[in-house]
Amino acid sequence: MQKSSKLSQEVEITTEQKEAAEAEIREKKKVVDYETKEYPVEVLVQKYREGEEEDTNELYVPDYQREMIWEESRQSKFIESLLLGLPIPYIFVADLRPKQEDEETEDLARLEIVDGTQRIRTLDRFLSNELQLRELKKLEKLNGFKFRDLPLARQRRFNRATIRMIVLTEKADEETRRDMFERINSGSVELNDMEKRRGISPGPFVDLLEELAKEPKFRKLCPFSKALIDKREPEEFVLRFFAYLDNYKNFERKVNEFLNQYLEKHNNSELNIAEKRSEFQQMLEFVEKYFPNGFSKSKGHVKTPRIRFEAISVGVALALRKQPDLHINSIDWLESPKFKDYTTSDASNSRPKVIKRIEYVRDQLLAKS
Repeated sequence: MQKSSKLSQEVEITTEQKEAAEAEIREKKKVVDYETKEYPVEVLVQKYREGEEEDTNELYVPDYQREMIWEESRQSKFIESLLLGLPIPYIFVADLRPKQEDEETEDLARLEIVDGTQRIRTLDRFLSNELQLRELKKLEKLNGFKFRDLPLARQRRFNRATIRMIVLTEKADEETRRDMFERINSGSVELNDMEKRRGISPGPFVDLLEELAKEPKFRKLCPFSKALIDKREPEEFVLRFFAYLDNYKNFERKVNEFLNQYLEKHNNSELNIAEKRSEFQQMLEFVEKYFPNGFSKSKGHVKTPRIRFEAISVGVALALRKQPDLHINSIDWLESPKFKDYTTSDASNSRPKVIKRIEYVRDQLLAKS
């Protein structure tokens, strides 16, 4: 205990330590001069393709980088983004001017790709008619197309679409380039579904989700780790509550699409905020009163299974819609084989299973009243 208390005390940094830290920053700070360029797609592909076999191509993939790892669905999504005119991340390259002491190496003004090989290779595959578009969500009619299948005018417009490039000068040595590649890729954390929704679909309903997700009673009954809170898991749970409560009978197999459609519909329509808030809070009050462990399987858990939360929260709300003054004597059915079967981690998200687990909770509550 004494050791823990000692570690928790604030450390006072001395003047000498501050000076030493500043000296370290100056010593290890790398000079990274750069220029910003913008090239059409066809020019980028040309710079990558011409001389590739002889290892003289202007855009060069270094040995420390990965092979082509994007699956074709992800490659297709990248092409779809370009066709839609969406912003594309910068490609990072470094000028490979030979060192002065290396007199035998000819200066070919090559550009080493620091970050962007997957995008460049995808463009090359598409323009070479090797990539057949698939699993597109926005441009569904283009599924099955290759580049040659596009109308000539669209091919030309695609080739003229520009992509920005950051060019590091020759002052960026190999160590700097490798370090930058590692930092760029370790920092590129894929956003989860709720984070994407918040960025793409801001609006009154999203604001309500954020408000209710911070309710102390909700956090108490439905515990989340700090990592899950940072990933907006509480907002995801609140969205699931409303989506299943209002529309569970129309659920199909893809949860993400189901939630996105519900959010888009309610974010762009007249919304009775007070009514939504009240129903969510009434559900929480009922769970607090009759469920000793809240939505968790037992006390002390820092994670609540999504399926369990959906079944209990929506089942409770549906029961309260039928009987607002509902009182129950027992929740022993929570330990029944049937409930466990409906809410285990391998319980499928098929429409029948979703309906069964929600209505099972509803019917058990009304039967125990």
